[in-house]
Amino acid sequence: MEANDKSTHLRIVTDEDALDSDAVVRGHRHKSIYLLPNAFTTAALFCAFFAIISAMRGEFSSAAIAIFCSMVLDGMDGRVARLTNTQSVFGEQYDSLADMVSFGVAPALIMYQWQLKDLGTGRLGLIVAFVYCVCGALRLARFNANISVVDKRYFQGLPSPSAAALIAGFVWLVSEERLFIKEGFLPYAALIITLFAGLSMITTLPYYSGKAMDIRHSVTFPKLLVFVAIMLAVISNPPLMLFALFVAYAISGYLLGLVHKMHARKIHNF
Repeated sequence: MEANDKSTHLRIVTDEDALDSDAVVRGHRHKSIYLLPNAFTTAALFCAFFAIISAMRGEFSSAAIAIFCSMVLDGMDGRVARLTNTQSVFGEQYDSLADMVSFGVAPALIMYQWQLKDLGTGRLGLIVAFVYCVCGALRLARFNANISVVDKRYFQGLPSPSAAALIAGFVWLVSEERLFIKEGFLPYAALIITLFAGLSMITTLPYYSGKAMDIRHSVTFPKLLVFVAIMLAVISNPPLMLFALFVAYAISGYLLGLVHKMHARKIHNF
């Protein structure tokens, strides 16, 4: 009887150890999945850091490309978090801080180092770059504060990644000599682009977010053809097409705001 009791006791202990081992494995696996979206955020932050370093070295095409890479990675971290069900307050805060560097600080420093420092004694360029940086911070703060906004179809103001894309696209386009601007006028063109991108972020203009689109039902064959055509155009001439696309998107908010205002006026008069 004593031998049987000992063997039974040994079997029970072994089973519990196996369960504990499985729990440890599952815990490590869950932590790995939890870290996955933050890894994308870290990669996006590295791209922004690399963009700043490239601008300091005078490698402005590389700096612009790094901003676009940061945009792609930033767009993936949230989707990965939702797919793996690993959303967290820490992840949201980390993503927001990384966005400030990627789409607020980095574009401002790149544009200043590229052209804005040549405006006058450099003070005007410094002010313009700082204005963009502040607008980026305000835009991100407002986005974080407006999480409970009902209408998810539209962003309020130009999204900071799109503003950064305007600057990066312009820098890339001119640096690759795909767009000719007289040398004396170039710093002023940079000033206009920087102020337009920055101030557009803090407007209340509606920008289509795409969040309400149901891919399974709303994607038709003609829309798919248009998407493929746009992708082919971007591949054929990335600097020109990316800049053109984000200019169109930046202007779309002003047009959409005008349409909404006219529609509201008609309803009021009626």
